[in-house]
Amino acid sequence: MQLISDQIAGYMERSSWIRKMFEEGIALKKQFGEDAVCDFSLGNPDLPPPAAIKEGLLALAEEADKPFFMGYMPNFGYPDVRAKLAAEVSKEQGVAVPPESLVITCGAAGALNSFFRAVLQPGDEVISPAPFFVEYTFYCENHGAKLTLVPAKPLTFQLDLEAMDKAITDKTRVILINSPNNPSGAVYDKASLEGLAAILEKHNKGRERPIFILADEPYRFLAYDGVEVPSLLSIYKYSVVCSSFSKNLSMAGERIGYALVNPAMEGMAALVGGIILANRILGFVNAPALAQKLLARALGSGVDVSIYDRRRKAMAEVLDNAGLEYTMPKGAFYFFPKAPGGDDVEFCATLQEEKILAVPGTGFGFPGFFRLSFSVPDVVITRSKPGFAVAAGKY
Repeated sequence: MQLISDQIAGYMERSSWIRKMFEEGIALKKQFGEDAVCDFSLGNPDLPPPAAIKEGLLALAEEADKPFFMGYMPNFGYPDVRAKLAAEVSKEQGVAVPPESLVITCGAAGALNSFFRAVLQPGDEVISPAPFFVEYTFYCENHGAKLTLVPAKPLTFQLDLEAMDKAITDKTRVILINSPNNPSGAVYDKASLEGLAAILEKHNKGRERPIFILADEPYRFLAYDGVEVPSLLSIYKYSVVCSSFSKNLSMAGERIGYALVNPAMEGMAALVGGIILANRILGFVNAPALAQKLLARALGSGVDVSIYDRRRKAMAEVLDNAGLEYTMPKGAFYFFPKAPGGDDVEFCATLQEEKILAVPGTGFGFPGFFRLSFSVPDVVITRSKPGFAVAAGKY
């Protein structure tokens, strides 16, 4: 007897790599113990939240007996939180962002789905560079659209603008980018984004429905070595930014994020209104009340980025010792090395023999590479050094 739809059954199969590694990790830890396994498979921020979160929770507890403390609010979020968020985002983006251009959402995923629901029609196409976050496919298909992948340049993982230009059709509605990138750690440089904007301006001529650039930016805060994460708002008029506080405030489970419509866009209010309605009718209704109140008290603070940078350098030493080929990530907390022998699935299985868990690049639309999350304690990175050397030495 079939209990789930064919579509969901297919999704479960297609999104199986990270889940499979998670399940393998549980089995290995049961067999050998937690301290024997080096699990680099999950992008789960492990740093404690900044002090402002604890202070905010304690302060909010004193207000919990007030009427409507966690009651309904406008679907776009609490107005005062929206205003504070607008001021913070203005600093990050280098562009004056009015509160009216923001919708507070259930994480970046809620923002992405609400935006897609507002702008996509059945048969539309979304283009994303690969490697990419696998759930983008499902988000697009949720709203009747198709995701088309365009491989990024090998090793640097910068945008292949010529290939993206060729991939655009009359059905293309959105270019979806993620920078700093999961899984590659690449940060798309300003020249590339300006080149992409020029391509879209060319394609927009004569179109009734413009092509949007949708920037998924939960790792914007996490860039290294003075690397700039350029803002699209000053580069391309039809840009929308979606982000969350999962990583910079270690609030992944609180599901709090936002959608930001470029204030320079004609018709901004109509698009914001569409996202607000979509936020409601998709069943989110509004972002969690407590998370919004907490966010208002924590804006401007963040986790200690230097810890991630230290781990990044330690992970690079491990990979260098093993003779593995990689590009040093400029942002986020992932490495995306080349799999020796070219078969990423096989090499991840070889790593598993050394009690090391990694995710094949096949799961991110980019075979021949594998992802490592260095959002793990330093001791795990250090402990993995001999295992990586042994695994790589077999090729």
